[in-house]
Amino acid sequence: MASQPCLSDLRRAKFARRLPAALSELAGPQHGPVSLPPHLAWSGLTTFDLDRPRLRMSYYRIVLAEGQHDDLVQYLDRDLLVGLWPVLRTLIGRDVREAWEGAFAELADSVRAAV
Repeated sequence: MASQPCLSDLRRAKFARRLPAALSELAGPQHGPVSLPPHLAWSGLTTFDLDRPRLRMSYYRIVLAEGQHDDLVQYLDRDLLVGLWPVLRTLIGRDVREAWEGAFAELADSVRAAV
């Protein structure tokens, strides 16, 4: 009898399907206020000032957890993501973290460099 994939494997695969082919595809904003559409920010705050560290971190958490491929490319910035990753990775779900770090060694490397 073949074993069934565990729920975590299924969630990780779901997040992996959304990923860009390369971090360089992430061309989102770096500064100022950004409003997220309702399918991403469906509860609470919908506009985030990326110049405020706490709001920037919340914005990234939401987009990573809720975003589809096109959302990730539109709303995330490669340099900000890499810079935030050592802390951000502790604030997101394991499945999201493992999908991103499994696809992009640069993110895992940024954690080692921060230690």
